[in-house]
Amino acid sequence: MASPSNCAGESEEMAWSIPNRPLLSARARSIKQSPSNYANQLATEMKARGRDVISFAIGEPDFPTPEHVKQAAIEAMRRDQTHYTTVDGIADLKRAVCDKLRRENGLEYTNAQVSIGTGAKQVIYNALQATLDPGDEILVPAPFYASYEDMAVLAGARCIGLPCLEEHGFKLQPEQLDRAIGERTRWLLLNSPNNPSGATYSGDELRALGEVLLRHTHVGVLTDDIYEHLRYDDEPFATIAEAEPRLYERTLTVNGVSKAYAMTGWRIGYGAGPKELIDAMRKLQSQSTSNPNSIAQMAAIAALDGPQQIVAERTAIFRARRDRVLELVRRIPGLSCRTPEGAFYVYPSCGGWIGKRTPQGKVLASDTDVALYLLEHAEVAVVQGQAYGVSPHLRLSYATSMERIEEGIARIAAAAERLSSTSAR
Repeated sequence: MASPSNCAGESEEMAWSIPNRPLLSARARSIKQSPSNYANQLATEMKARGRDVISFAIGEPDFPTPEHVKQAAIEAMRRDQTHYTTVDGIADLKRAVCDKLRRENGLEYTNAQVSIGTGAKQVIYNALQATLDPGDEILVPAPFYASYEDMAVLAGARCIGLPCLEEHGFKLQPEQLDRAIGERTRWLLLNSPNNPSGATYSGDELRALGEVLLRHTHVGVLTDDIYEHLRYDDEPFATIAEAEPRLYERTLTVNGVSKAYAMTGWRIGYGAGPKELIDAMRKLQSQSTSNPNSIAQMAAIAALDGPQQIVAERTAIFRARRDRVLELVRRIPGLSCRTPEGAFYVYPSCGGWIGKRTPQGKVLASDTDVALYLLEHAEVAVVQGQAYGVSPHLRLSYATSMERIEEGIARIAAAAERLSSTSAR
């Protein structure tokens, strides 16, 4: 056995290496970091260097968690509810989820059909891992939340983005879905309201997609409803198992407390669906994270069972921010933006900026170039549309104060004025 001094002296020579292959697996090398997290990381690093960066990059409510929810967590700690729970959530939280789905969505589930995970993202990840084999495919309307693609890759499957036209409201059309389904298609993954576009499917639109799916019995539906309560039109919220009950046995309905209750850091999401799938997801979770945080589960019960008025009040604030963002963005030459029905993002086209030259002499060839230009020279962080499968666009989150919105978009407008045509000398 080497002495401690020898270990310290030989640390560089003993660096981990594997002959004839990279250290990291092909699986790890095949995925990318979340683009919104990366953009926000760059903004944070710039702030640390003393620059006043305004970030529209992160999808997180800027409100505090409601007081009654925090109080429930404090009381849980005082009762010493700080130990392991059942792997996929305690019975009372599953009951609260079933009550919520019955009350708000007209869906009947038992506790045995519910999985509680460390955020809605883990629930989706578990479902894909439990159902996909190498060569399988999932279909996702584009633009789509970037992590869906990497989660499919980690399961050995392919994520096929179905580009949705802006004139269709960034929504999947039934004939488009019918053409895309193949024998290896295992899931259609729907996210409504959508991140990044804010597009929201009506009950009629979901029923039309459901008619297609009823003809393809080998395809399941995974519906990500995490932005359910952030809607700004008068259309009632619809989820596909409710809109087309004949798909109930083939649907996993996913939601969580992060967005509606400003509980992103608490990490509680849930899914409800076929018992066989839920059982497999539990088994997977038992070999990864085990149970979600015990205290956060008690807080989530308080959120789901407690007063809901605060959700409506905060949604009204988001709507006012959305309207102001649209007003300001539409004044900027080269940008255009449809009105999103939900979530807290706008997804303007920056096509009018492509081909323009910056004051530094760089030609903006893509929306990634545009995002970097705004970060470096306007000190505004946004996420490029390329990350979500539809370009040239930018995603701006308005989950920040009206003051920061006004200042940030003023900086974008000033950056637009500094651009010139590539023919200019």
